[in-house]
Amino acid sequence: MPKRRSVVILCLLWGVGLLFTACRSYLKEFQTAEEPRLVHRIMPNPQPYAGDPERGFSYMTTGDYISGGVPIQFYEESMATFTDTVLRREGDNAHMTYDNIAFTMPSGTKVVSGSCFTCHATPFLDTVIFGMGNSQLDFQENFSRRFNLAMVFLKRKLGKNSDEWQAFDLYRKMVGGAFTYIHTDNPGVNPAFRLEEGYALHRDPVDFSYEKKKQFEISNFNIASDTPPLWNVKKKDALYYNGMGRGDFTKQLMQAGIQGVPDTTKAREVQQKFADVLAWVEALEPPAYPKEIDQALAAKGKVLFQENCKKCHGTYGENETYPNKIIPMHEIQTDPLYAQFMLKGSYLPTWFNESWYAKSPPYAEQKPSNGYIAPPLDGVWATAPYLHNGSVPTLEALLNSAIRPTYWKRRGDHTDFDFEKVGWAYLEEPDGKDEKTYDTTLPGYSNKGHYFGDELLETERKALIEYVKGL
Repeated sequence: MPKRRSVVILCLLWGVGLLFTACRSYLKEFQTAEEPRLVHRIMPNPQPYAGDPERGFSYMTTGDYISGGVPIQFYEESMATFTDTVLRREGDNAHMTYDNIAFTMPSGTKVVSGSCFTCHATPFLDTVIFGMGNSQLDFQENFSRRFNLAMVFLKRKLGKNSDEWQAFDLYRKMVGGAFTYIHTDNPGVNPAFRLEEGYALHRDPVDFSYEKKKQFEISNFNIASDTPPLWNVKKKDALYYNGMGRGDFTKQLMQAGIQGVPDTTKAREVQQKFADVLAWVEALEPPAYPKEIDQALAAKGKVLFQENCKKCHGTYGENETYPNKIIPMHEIQTDPLYAQFMLKGSYLPTWFNESWYAKSPPYAEQKPSNGYIAPPLDGVWATAPYLHNGSVPTLEALLNSAIRPTYWKRRGDHTDFDFEKVGWAYLEEPDGKDEKTYDTTLPGYSNKGHYFGDELLETERKALIEYVKGL
């Protein structure tokens, strides 16, 4: 691994603090949130764009949508001999990992920042899949300490009065401040909204100017989630697990860029270019299951799927349908704290709805709900771990709650995939956990709920899994 890469990547994660310290009264407040009693559909939300997918992918891998970053001098020694063999980019980007971008700011300063693909691409089996959520990240460490050490090094290298340091100043303030709040209690989960809440904390919502004074109070409560695949966006009328991302998807998808944009003029430029990014997202297809599927068994599974799953997850093949349903807590029974935190514990939706994002055309809004959207299942075989919090390692365990491990960790790297159980090969840790172990006893990370497969026979579960492998 190139020298200093681990420090730099941690410093530049954008799509993604304090130790989770929520007291009982705080959790109780979430749990008494008003709960919708009925399954309800989200209204259709067609996106009025005709972007160019190739141009969108180019912007995601070489563009300046973060608008700020670390001066490229920080990379000179460690990356000079590194070659991008994944994207095969040219110029300064030829020496960047696929999840970083080098670009030139208006001041003429060359900088490097993280890209969309820090969180939305991942090594998987023998390749890197762009658009798949990266569940191999680990935010359990307090990144602000590493960031501050990196800043001491960079300040000495550049000098505090240099043009490079001055160009870097806003990005440094935003990223360093946000890192205070994103420390998670489990590996593999992504605190993206917590990161964005940290960015908004010092931004005037109207013009995006940096304010030293906090714009709102931020709690010590931290919650994170699994990162969903981007290829399902084209089927959705609202984004995010709780369906709160309403209206214009370009604004919803570009939110993390607020870490570097200096003002709303730059934000508008980014938003317009995200029409191409959205086109790329909507053109994505899930990876095909790489092994042979027992078609006779899958046919039996399709019948079971139609009887038990399609009303929430839709239909597949010819004449596909997707209902865009929010399932209330009393029915889904999965861990409620993520939805309840966004509904009552986070100021981010309020800030968004008072900001340029919501107050300028096109319409965009964040509307949290106390439930979760039943997601499309395209490529579901590749998207382990399962549930919104990534607490279940395999499809087999998702459909049979009795065998879900309480403490588990991956057995190996991104090539160690269990094709029989369909998900990550894992080890159970019945006597406790280490830093690589997922602990489902923690608030917000329970593996309970989604009991819809429990009543099936074992043979029926196998048939159902065989069918969804091909979705």
